[in-house]
Amino acid sequence: MFSSRLIFPRFCVLSLLFCLSVGFTSTAATKWVGSWSTAPQLVETNNNPPSPGLTDNALRQIIKVSLGGDTLRLKFSNEFSTSPVTLESVYIAVSKGGGAIEASTSKDLTFGGQSTATMQPGAVVYSDPIAFTLTPRMELAITINFGQTSASVTGHPGSRTTSYLLSGFSTPSSDFSTAVRTEHWYVINALEVRAPEEAYAVAILGNSITDGRGSVTDQQNRWTDIFSERLLKQPETSQVGVLNMGIGGNCVLGNCLGPSGVSRFERDILNQAGVKWAVIFEGVNDLGYATNGAQTANNLIAAYKQLINAAHAKGIFVYGATIMPFKGNGYYTADHEVGRGLVNEWIRHGGAFDGVIDFDKAMRNPADTLSLATDLQADYLHPNAAGHRAMGNYVDLTLFSGTDTLVWVDPRVGSESIWMEAERMVTATRGKNFQQVADAAASNGMYLKTVNNVTAAAPADSAGTVYFQFTASKDTTYHIYARLNCPSYDDDSYWIKLDNGAFSMANGLVTSGWQWKLLGSYNLTAGSHVFVMANREDGACLDKLCVSSYEGIPTGMGGDDPLLTGLLPIQRVNGFKLAGLTPNPAFGRAELALEVPLATSLAMALYKLDGTLAHQWPNQNVTAGQQRVSLDVSTLPSGYYVCRVSAGPFRDQCALLITQ
Repeated sequence: MFSSRLIFPRFCVLSLLFCLSVGFTSTAATKWVGSWSTAPQLVETNNNPPSPGLTDNALRQIIKVSLGGDTLRLKFSNEFSTSPVTLESVYIAVSKGGGAIEASTSKDLTFGGQSTATMQPGAVVYSDPIAFTLTPRMELAITINFGQTSASVTGHPGSRTTSYLLSGFSTPSSDFSTAVRTEHWYVINALEVRAPEEAYAVAILGNSITDGRGSVTDQQNRWTDIFSERLLKQPETSQVGVLNMGIGGNCVLGNCLGPSGVSRFERDILNQAGVKWAVIFEGVNDLGYATNGAQTANNLIAAYKQLINAAHAKGIFVYGATIMPFKGNGYYTADHEVGRGLVNEWIRHGGAFDGVIDFDKAMRNPADTLSLATDLQADYLHPNAAGHRAMGNYVDLTLFSGTDTLVWVDPRVGSESIWMEAERMVTATRGKNFQQVADAAASNGMYLKTVNNVTAAAPADSAGTVYFQFTASKDTTYHIYARLNCPSYDDDSYWIKLDNGAFSMANGLVTSGWQWKLLGSYNLTAGSHVFVMANREDGACLDKLCVSSYEGIPTGMGGDDPLLTGLLPIQRVNGFKLAGLTPNPAFGRAELALEVPLATSLAMALYKLDGTLAHQWPNQNVTAGQQRVSLDVSTLPSGYYVCRVSAGPFRDQCALLITQ
């Protein structure tokens, strides 16, 4: 539980202003807020655009927005394409149903003042803001006249909405009645409106249930649609937009369909315009594919904590939705049900979420609580149309009607994290079953790959093992994480043990590229400990280890290994500035002066001139602007040191002379 999380009513902050302006309500459109969005992914071959294809043809796509407004902009994505995609022209209009539009409402979009935009591979593009009368829950037609396109397509297969593909160039008067129909979206990503200060959005991370599996094509009756309609009807929530970021077949932890929930959380949730609330309703596919339900549950819980922490850092409230029953579906086993029970128990009672939406309770069969209610299910896993309506009607709207502001303090402050590059664990006498491989995407440019060709039993000697010796500074629970690349369920496990314990299997570690995974949690006493790993399946790749008293999963490359030969190179970033330490020479204490462009967590360490670590302070949270951080150096011997400071991608250093 984030005990450092505090909630302050906005009324307390604004009470004086309110007293001076009784009767005044601001309705000016002052910010961008998401009204509609969908999660981009690489479109599978069987879901690619039908003949005649997109190149030099027109595609009309229909979306149903949530919030209305009088000024909007659209976002288009080429994130997963390998070639440029040209939008020769784009126009929007009110949809009349089918492929028809109200031609009189048509407006052309521009991009930097031009009618044409070319998206490079991996890029997105926003249209210029345009005046357009958009009413809440309006169906809007977006028509794109394409130029050249990519063989690999960025889109969203689970649109539950018909799109219309017409040969050649189109105009608002073109007849789309003969257009080829397909139930997919391509390149469209988001629609934002200019909205008043009191408007916000809720973004929902989900899988096929949220994506609308079981709803009816073109009826826009996913559970999120029902939820949105209810919000808009209530005065206190009428300025709340709903963003459905579900991907069919998606997993939280690793390779399923689309980017994993962990890897896309920043893109699909945190970076949405005007988001104040996030709902995490995902995990059933992870459990459905699990080889160990309890371990997968623990990995899901660790991932949820990471996502909650990331959202709280941006002032976003996070609500957890329980995983619904799936007995009767092929996903169901007793082991998978154990995992579901553990996850739901933690969602309900773990205390990390800001609120709970108990879809399990709402949708279960009273006669058999391990299965969905008979009249609400489509295939024992997904709801039918009635089930979607029941879910949308179940959500407590008061979760989205408050005016409280989230004030968050980073729980990493005061925690201890110890990092080690995996390649450093191979010695002349240990690690014979691991191969060092160079890779620019790996921390320090190198990782260890398991080279045995068969699944191995737990080792009987140390020759095939690698180990990480570390010192715990206090009696507490430590979590051991590994940065791994395990592409499939055939190469996703290791043998692990701590100190003199027996080897156990760390399994189910499949990833989407390089990702951090929890290997185990241990109650440790202060002092020296040894963590041992051995190969189990060939192909598993290990980049880095982290032992931390903080239970959130690391991100990116993680922290610096203090015992590397030489320090990591300086990496200065615009907006960050390290001014130095005063007094210098220092006696007892020194003060670090720096400037940061945003709220962040500082990592600060002191190194001897030979590059070995002398002292590391707990991470410290700072706000944007000029900062002065007091550092205790009273326990360090006299001498010259290098002080390293890092925050995200920024790394810099300054010299310090200590005289005791």
